[in-house]
Amino acid sequence: MNLSININKIATLRNARGGQLPNVVQFAIDCERYGADGITVHPRPDERHITLQDVYDLKKVVTTEFNIEGYPDARFMEMIQKIKPAQATLVPDPPHVITSNTGWDVINSMNKLKDIIATIRSYGVRVSLFLNPELPQVEAAALSGTDRIEFYTGPYAEEFNADKHKAIFDYVNAADKAHKLGLGINAGHDLNLENLKFFKQNIPHLAEVSIGHALISDALYFGIENTIQLYKRQLQV
Repeated sequence: MNLSININKIATLRNARGGQLPNVVQFAIDCERYGADGITVHPRPDERHITLQDVYDLKKVVTTEFNIEGYPDARFMEMIQKIKPAQATLVPDPPHVITSNTGWDVINSMNKLKDIIATIRSYGVRVSLFLNPELPQVEAAALSGTDRIEFYTGPYAEEFNADKHKAIFDYVNAADKAHKLGLGINAGHDLNLENLKFFKQNIPHLAEVSIGHALISDALYFGIENTIQLYKRQLQV
């Protein structure tokens, strides 16, 4: 069960003043030293947080699993071909959105995604598709050639405090279907110290979670080393 830390917010903080404080590369190194199983970045075209140069710099130092998220346009595909991260997570969001807020409509994007996935896999890179917990989309993902799916957990996080059992229901069914179809299962978006353990307990085949915003926010209070350990404890169930 891997914890991949999304370090976009560290780049956002750096970019607010320019220069190299905080240092994105050193932060990634320290996250690994403190127990992170992977480093995730989502370099957007406007470089409002992670820049293309950051991606190349991180490639030189990341010794765990390097995961690059993004919309698979020409820029992204060239980056993946040159960097060859451990995993490319494909998200359907256009450049102007603040953050990823829905999964792929794989059914209606099948031909496009099949070609993209086949190309990325030819580079020796594992592919994960950002997905809503919908059975037809899971079934379509299994036909697309992807290695894994990453469940978009925003709705789960939003509903968790009101009714956690209702919030997890669709994810349990979708995860069971994905596992039976041979897909690896990742998850990410708004997972935090309050809702992560319950999610892991109910999704037994979960391979990886990618967490950024909540983890970095918690680190303001607890420190990054302690925060990483707090999150890893939630996954030890």
